[in-house]
Amino acid sequence: MTELPRYPPISEHGMVGDLQTAALITAQGVVDWWCAPRFDAPSVFAALLDHDRGGYFSVTADAPSPTIRQLYMPDTAILVTRFMTEGGVGEVIDFMRIDRPHHATDRHTLIRLLRVPRGTVTFALECRPRFDYGRAEHELDLDPKAGTARFSSPHLDGHLLLLQRPVGTGLVRDPEGDGTDVTASITLAAGEFAAAVFSTCTPGGTPPPPLTEQEVRDEFGDARKYWHKWIRRCTYHGRWQQTVYRSAITLKLLTYAPTGAPIAALTMGLPEMVGGERNWDYRYTWVRDASLSIRALLDIGFSEEADAFRSWLTERMGTGATVTGEPLQIMYRVDGDPRLSEEILDHFAGYRGSAPVRVGNAAAEQLQLDIYGEAVYGLSQRWEMAKAAGYDAWLDVAGVLDWLVDHWDRPDEGIWETRGGRQDFVFSRLMCWSAFDRGIRVAGELSRPADLPRWTSARDAIMRQVMDRGWNAEREAFVQHYGSDVLDASLLMMPTVGFVSPRDPRWLRTLDAMDHELVSDSLVYRYNPAASPDGLRGNEGTFSLCSFLYVDALARAGRLSQAHYAFDKMLTYANHAGLFAEEIGPTGEQLGNFPQAFTHLALILAAMALDEGLDAMNEEA
Repeated sequence: MTELPRYPPISEHGMVGDLQTAALITAQGVVDWWCAPRFDAPSVFAALLDHDRGGYFSVTADAPSPTIRQLYMPDTAILVTRFMTEGGVGEVIDFMRIDRPHHATDRHTLIRLLRVPRGTVTFALECRPRFDYGRAEHELDLDPKAGTARFSSPHLDGHLLLLQRPVGTGLVRDPEGDGTDVTASITLAAGEFAAAVFSTCTPGGTPPPPLTEQEVRDEFGDARKYWHKWIRRCTYHGRWQQTVYRSAITLKLLTYAPTGAPIAALTMGLPEMVGGERNWDYRYTWVRDASLSIRALLDIGFSEEADAFRSWLTERMGTGATVTGEPLQIMYRVDGDPRLSEEILDHFAGYRGSAPVRVGNAAAEQLQLDIYGEAVYGLSQRWEMAKAAGYDAWLDVAGVLDWLVDHWDRPDEGIWETRGGRQDFVFSRLMCWSAFDRGIRVAGELSRPADLPRWTSARDAIMRQVMDRGWNAEREAFVQHYGSDVLDASLLMMPTVGFVSPRDPRWLRTLDAMDHELVSDSLVYRYNPAASPDGLRGNEGTFSLCSFLYVDALARAGRLSQAHYAFDKMLTYANHAGLFAEEIGPTGEQLGNFPQAFTHLALILAAMALDEGLDAMNEEA
């Protein structure tokens, strides 16, 4: 049987989903992360965080040391894991049913289709769910007549899992009980196929009927058609089309369709440094990340997703429901709930011993003033989008800007959610400037009522303050916060939002300083934690978002050769399926939560900026 690693590298995963939840599947065919019925629900499978207590669902070739390859079917979220053995070649094709994704439901279906293109292959199946982050025991009910294995937990409401008897054309043995878990063996010859169907539903609901062989085939065809139809809306036809397509599909998979709210990453607890304490829960909607994700999707033609998030975000602005007392807080649950109390799962060992494992996120209570800039920037990226928001939504936005006039000039925790105390962060000022600048433009373009004199005064005051106090004459660079000489890669967005010209002398000197101090072989650190303590132990890798922002900044500055090379090098750090985590470690390994929306949105923005620069250069030649 295929030897399974206890903790595969973070990058050794692909993702499948149904736009309400998603699963990670290792390159060995193991589902080791899945939360249901939505992204931020308790886990069903979490072996990624604790191999012994977390639970998993494996379908692997029962053969010694097979050669394994994993890839996506082109332009889809259908994942193929191939096992090449001496006796034949077997494939596990994973996808989730996308059925009325805009209606929240407790029913979700993962289909694991098995087929053999050549020879004969025996597959071994193990289904070992563990409810509520491995804290709740469950019961198993095998029903040979109905052809199902039913997993239920008497300690939890809303948790019922059904594994139907594999259907197909080969030698398929009924699942057998292994304590409260299930195992099965499936042998297929060339041309034969089988499918294991795993569904979630509520105990009081009607269990889904078992799928027939033809229904499984139809589900596969429907999933492929869905993704092909969706990606055809993409307007990007530049040099890196397939790479941008994969990032766009990843952002789509990380968006909760019933509300339109994107999450920051699929996972929680994956370390920024293996063995360290920087292990956060990223399964929530950050105003910052989501606004920029939607801006990236909008830039390549996905206006429906942008409009859905606009509705979600303006509703947050209108209700003002936060735990901080501010008009917005930095993150919410996908349904808009502002309560994200943080707790430690001390029974989980953590990924390769990276503890503590946290669920929830106490950073939700931090003050991060930059979110107002990203929110208004995202909402106003297209005039037609701002216009479609309507008058009432505009009043909500204008009300927030009226409030911000009196509240922008405060220390805060900053974009990186440091836990080392508040500072006058330059990035926070930069994005407050952007909030007023974009608000003024929208009010003028659409003739909306606005207190333009006060907004303009605040905007200009921020610029003067940043130029006076955020510029360090000795470093000849804009710095992380006032009174500091520390550089910060978040400021790579200065030319993106229009605060400075991309070829402004001050900006070019800042870019040169970052080149010298934060850039390592085209990879970019967020900041130097030794020079600017962030209240946490240990170091971290380079931040992939910043590496792509660096490409964007180089392209805008006209340093196209450098930008092109940096972009191509950065793409070599993607995993086998084209996915990126949050960071890159010292030996090129991916670190942090996975896959990371921030990284993929920045990839799209960098590709577009680089395409534009290269096209302009070719026209001039």
